[in-house]
Amino acid sequence: MARTRFVGDAGLTARMTLVMFLLGLLFVVLVGSLMAIFAQSSPGIAVLIGLAGIGVAVYQWWSSDTVAMKAMRAREVSPEQAPELHGMIDRLCAMADMPKPRVGVADSRIPNAFATGRSPDRSVVVVTTGIMQTLNAEELEGVLAHELSHVAHRDVLVMTVASSAGIAAGMLTSGARYGMLFGGNRRDNNNALPVWLLVLLVSVVVYAVSFVLLKLLSRYREMAADRAGAYLTMKPQALASALQKITGEMDSVPQKDLRASAAMNAFFIAPAIKGVSMRSLTSTHPSLEQRLEQLAKIQAELGRPTG
Repeated sequence: MARTRFVGDAGLTARMTLVMFLLGLLFVVLVGSLMAIFAQSSPGIAVLIGLAGIGVAVYQWWSSDTVAMKAMRAREVSPEQAPELHGMIDRLCAMADMPKPRVGVADSRIPNAFATGRSPDRSVVVVTTGIMQTLNAEELEGVLAHELSHVAHRDVLVMTVASSAGIAAGMLTSGARYGMLFGGNRRDNNNALPVWLLVLLVSVVVYAVSFVLLKLLSRYREMAADRAGAYLTMKPQALASALQKITGEMDSVPQKDLRASAAMNAFFIAPAIKGVSMRSLTSTHPSLEQRLEQLAKIQAELGRPTG
C-alpha cells in the first residue's frame, strides 16, 4: 500500500499477496501442463502460450488506465472543464497526503465510478454523468474517497494483473473448442484423450480457479475501500446514502446500457446490475446490506465520545 493517511488494511495486503502467489502458481501449472500435453508433438507451443500470457499481463499493467477509459468511453477533464469535481479530489488528496490522479468523466446514465492505473502516479478516477446527477456533494465526496483508497491500496493494479491467468485460460478454452471442431481429434497414443480435449480441461480448471480467487479478492477490497474512505472523510453516513442511491437508480437504467458496461463491474463502486442478489460466490461486490452494516458500525464508533 502507498504511504497515505488512508487507514491501512493488513487483511487486504495479505489477500492480495496470496492471490498473486496462487495465480502465479496457477500460471506455472498451466504452462507446465501444456508442455506435458505437447511434449511429443509440439513442445514449443506451450512456450509460446507462456510468452503470450506474460505479454497479456504486461500489456494490462502498462495500459490498464487507457483500456478502462476506452471501455467506458470516458474522457479526461481539466480543472476548467470540471472545477467542482477537481476541487473535491484536490481536497481529498490533500487530506490523504497522496498524489492527485487524473480525473475522467464518462457520459453514461449508469450512476457509477471507478479507479484504475498501474501506479498512484499513473492512476485515473472516473465518474459517470449519471452519478453526478444522482448524488449530492457530500455523497459524491464519499464515493471519490472510496475510489482514491483503491489507488492508495494498489488493489486495482493487483486485480488487473491477476486477471491475466484467467484471460490466458479463456483464450486457450476458445482455441481448444476451435481445435476440436476443426481437426483437433488427434491423440498422442491410442489410449489417450484428444490433445485439444486435454487442453480444454486444463484451461477450464485454471479459468474457474482464477475466477473464484478474483471474485473473493474483489469483494474484500470493496469493503476495505468503504472503510478507508469513511475514516478519511469521517462521514460514513454519506457513503452509505450514496450506495443506497446508486443501487436504487440501477433499476431505472435500460438493460442494454447495463450489459454494455458489464465488463467493468469488478471495478465499479457498485455493480451495474439490477434484481440480482449480491450474496453469490461469483459476485464482484459484497451485498449492500453488508456494506451498510459496516458503515453503520464506523458511524457509531466515530460518534462515541473520546477519553
